[in-house]
Amino acid sequence: MLADLSPVIAATTEWLTRAYPASGGALASALCEAQARQAVTVAAWLRYPTVTDAALLGIAGPGGSARLDRISGADPDTGRDTDDAAWRSWVDEVVASWAACLLADPGLAAGAVAGLAGGDHTRGTAPDFRRLVAPDRRDRQAAALLRHPDLLASVAGLHHTQLLGRLGRGPALIA
Repeated sequence: MLADLSPVIAATTEWLTRAYPASGGALASALCEAQARQAVTVAAWLRYPTVTDAALLGIAGPGGSARLDRISGADPDTGRDTDDAAWRSWVDEVVASWAACLLADPGLAAGAVAGLAGGDHTRGTAPDFRRLVAPDRRDRQAAALLRHPDLLASVAGLHHTQLLGRLGRGPALIA
């Protein structure tokens, strides 16, 4: 069983950086990717908080990018080869949506990072998500599209309520 989230993190990061690319050259692309990867990592760790959850994802699969492609306006059949379809099958829609929420709202991102404390993924470590929670001027410039709330709204809105619920900020569930 796969208990490692790295394929989902890599594919979902790739999807976000293709859908909301950096502008400004190689350094901007690297900064944009770093921010996307941090947001996707936090989102994946929140979505799949235990090793068992990650293993079950490995069995069931994440679902792919088809709906995200439609929502973002990407043409799913234009210029794609089998390699492109393969990595897209590892994109997790909920993780992408939650990452978009975190990228658009640094306060929410800080709360999400704090919510990781003591979980299976952070046990014994103190991961640094500075580019996500406290982006500097260069980070913001490099990821202008990736962090623009209006541009992210269609993707972020898909599962925003579930993220707030996971973080304990949503409406209470009635039994």
